[in-house]
Amino acid sequence: MTRTGPQKYPGASTTYWYGGSYKGSEMETNVIVWHSTEGTALPSYGGGASAPTLTAVPDFARKKLVWYQHFDFDVSSRALVNKAGGVETNTLNVCQVEVVGTCDPATHAKWQKAGRQHLYMPELPDWVVRDLAAFAKWAHEQHGVPLSSGLTFRAYPASYGASSVRMTGARWNSFKGHCGHQHVPENDHGDPGAFPMAAILDAAKGGTPEKGLDMTDEQLFKAVWKRDAIPAPTTASTYKTNPTWKAESYFPHLAEQLSRLTDKVDALTKAVAELKKGA
Repeated sequence: MTRTGPQKYPGASTTYWYGGSYKGSEMETNVIVWHSTEGTALPSYGGGASAPTLTAVPDFARKKLVWYQHFDFDVSSRALVNKAGGVETNTLNVCQVEVVGTCDPATHAKWQKAGRQHLYMPELPDWVVRDLAAFAKWAHEQHGVPLSSGLTFRAYPASYGASSVRMTGARWNSFKGHCGHQHVPENDHGDPGAFPMAAILDAAKGGTPEKGLDMTDEQLFKAVWKRDAIPAPTTASTYKTNPTWKAESYFPHLAEQLSRLTDKVDALTKAVAELKKGA
């Protein structure tokens, strides 16, 4: 198949180029598969035997991603399992990108405790989202890869194995856009976990990412409840006069109001029942 468009991502290093050792299959890419390396440095990939198309390595000092390209954009790479007798994976018009970091909360906690600087996929810094979005935009403009996904990026480890987000063979064959390793059939890996795909695609389209949309349940819980809440309001006028209130302060107050209303409804229901008896 004839390859169209530029084959090298601008600025990407070809220091670790494996296209000479592993020729791959030519294709017209219309899918990006995202991975996390589960490490903190550029992997060796077994000398290229399990390499993706590109690897994005964080440079924390300069707040930018350093890109390494291992195969041409429209040539199959080797980071997916491809079982005999099923669908094609690596060769099915996919470009694969490994982001150096982890999606595993247990690994994240261990590295944090050890003071080991790293990327955690559910909490990627703005500058990482920016640089991943720049790549997605380039893939769209130069190769027509849709800036869409439509898939849930499930948090690891629930994303591992035969999870609810893993595509069927039929859906995989017809899919176009952005997905994760966790979505690819014939594979059991759960990376890149709760990856902020929506924020990346929004940024690629020129929008401002809505961070809350990509929060895990744990992050959302912490954002709402784990801050020092100001005591709940006692009168309606307090809502308008206290400008220092935080949103989470209202939740206990609303719960209390609901409880009181429920008690009133129960009491009224009981009173109506008694009146009917005396009628």
